[in-house]
Amino acid sequence: MKRFFSVNSNYGKLILLVGLLVAVPALVVPFYPEEARYLPGFLVPSAVSVALGIAVSIFAPRQEKPMTEWLSPIQRGSLPVMLAWCFAFFLGAVPFAVSGQLTFILSLFESVSGWTTTGLTVVDVTAMPRIFLFHRSFMQYCGGLGFIIMIAMLVKGKQNMTLYSAEGHSDRIMPSLKKTARAIFLLYSFFLVVGTLAYRLFGMELFDALCHTMSALSTAGFTTQAGSIGHYQSLPIEIITILLMLVGATNFAILLLFIKRKFRKIIHISEVRFMIGLIAVFTPLAAFSLMRNTGLRFGESVINALFGVVTTFTTTGYSIMNYSLWPPFALGLLMMLMVIGGSGGSTAGGIKLYRTYLLIRITRENIRNRLSPMRRTSAPSYTRVQGKMLISDALIKSVVGFVVCYIGVLIAGTLLLTLTSGSSLFDAMFEFASALGTVGISNGLTNAGASAGSLIVLMIGMILGRLEVFIVFIGAYAGIQALVKKVRKYS
Repeated sequence: MKRFFSVNSNYGKLILLVGLLVAVPALVVPFYPEEARYLPGFLVPSAVSVALGIAVSIFAPRQEKPMTEWLSPIQRGSLPVMLAWCFAFFLGAVPFAVSGQLTFILSLFESVSGWTTTGLTVVDVTAMPRIFLFHRSFMQYCGGLGFIIMIAMLVKGKQNMTLYSAEGHSDRIMPSLKKTARAIFLLYSFFLVVGTLAYRLFGMELFDALCHTMSALSTAGFTTQAGSIGHYQSLPIEIITILLMLVGATNFAILLLFIKRKFRKIIHISEVRFMIGLIAVFTPLAAFSLMRNTGLRFGESVINALFGVVTTFTTTGYSIMNYSLWPPFALGLLMMLMVIGGSGGSTAGGIKLYRTYLLIRITRENIRNRLSPMRRTSAPSYTRVQGKMLISDALIKSVVGFVVCYIGVLIAGTLLLTLTSGSSLFDAMFEFASALGTVGISNGLTNAGASAGSLIVLMIGMILGRLEVFIVFIGAYAGIQALVKKVRKYS
């Protein structure tokens, strides 16, 4: 066994891991024996994946192949990460398709939405067997945690740190990557238990409590009820959901400080202050709009606005009120929050809070310099978990480059969605922003009757959003270059 896990094959490890995860929903069957007929749809693809992963791990060379030696570390890391996610998308779709629950394109859409922690759905949850409802939520839970964290927690590997960075994780919160992965997993598991018990305490069924906690912590949003969280008509359940979504959208390193009760250090972190500021500004604006245009009372408007603001910027996508009833101004606020997203190093999507904060700081400094009557020098900084950091030129280039690329993808995806769905520009932008930000709030464009073209555009948006755009581009580039090099070698 030790020899097996020492083999240098990232592909084999990732294929094996995905296969094991797809088998987990089988644990639901002892509680719901009538659903045993669906077991082959999970166990057969799982067994094939595990066997393939073992075969690749055993027979793959121990050292990096010469054809990829010339690639940079981030390129070598991005390629297996991207291929692992693509394999997970396919394997996660198989149980839906082989059981006859959904067509293949709808199955693939549900799988992509699950693994990317988006939450856009094409299924009728009231008619879906519980094993599939669990499968959807579990995909989101694992997608939020990330494959590389699970691999690093169990298996030592020289390239794990490269893969960890390539998957979009920004902080190593412990001295070693393995300890970091275990700390994140323990945090995730702790909040899973706490959230499930809290939901159960206030009347939610155990199955629903587990599924909703998995989806809330992964800021994903799949639900077991047609009315989402609004189905329960319970203020305590809504408050628990808000807290779980905030936990999921917070950097794991900040959560560790919270567990250690270092509250003073947390409150000085720029990203935390910016998050609090967003809630403080957007909630009253949305509440005022709701109260003015929907006839809701003050208290109802505030709780609906707070829930909507939190579920949107955390990119979760739960609802307690149908968003089609929200006035355009309030929907515009939500769309802004979709683009911003949650903390870097969290399960949330979007541009991320720290990039948005830095972009505002950069813009403010630029304006101040232009308005200053004389030349002035400044050294702007921001506070991270590690302490104060200077806003360097390299950081500015990185942030601006990512934001421009993200906005470019948003515009291109919006235009494509207008073509494939025939919808208005605003509706298409709202829906694609929801997909790209891995939010999952829909204005109705996403449904089982949507065209294949629309579903493909939205799937591309979800993948780009979860893997932070550049990783997909870099991975695709590395794969094409490696393939070209191999073709030239044998031609």
